[in-house]
Amino acid sequence: MHLRVARHTNNLKEIENFYVNILGFELLGGFENHNNYDGVFIGQADLDWHFEFTQSETKAVHVFDEDDLIVLYPDTVRKYNVLYSKIEDNGIKFIEAVNPYWNENGKMFLDPDGYRIVISPLKATKLN
Repeated sequence: MHLRVARHTNNLKEIENFYVNILGFELLGGFENHNNYDGVFIGQADLDWHFEFTQSETKAVHVFDEDDLIVLYPDTVRKYNVLYSKIEDNGIKFIEAVNPYWNENGKMFLDPDGYRIVISPLKATKLN
């Protein structure tokens, strides 16, 4: 089974930059003016999932709560530390999670659309 997580945005270029240049995913493809939609596919070529972000004249209205998350598990401590540094170096602030588990086992921040993302070591360990 393959998985695509699709989300509409008002900031396609900013989202692409964030997920590719800061979080380190690959731009897998994209399209322009397909039924008045532009979009990008972002993920990793060797995996069976990816994100699709689209933009059109219809404005995105995001409705989510503080427990709607994307959780990323870098598979080594080195990769976790590199990602952590890239986030900080780009002026992205870490925020407190509502669920205390993520404050103990990860670091939360917002993407350009305001969605919460957590980075957490592959094996949950206390970070504080």
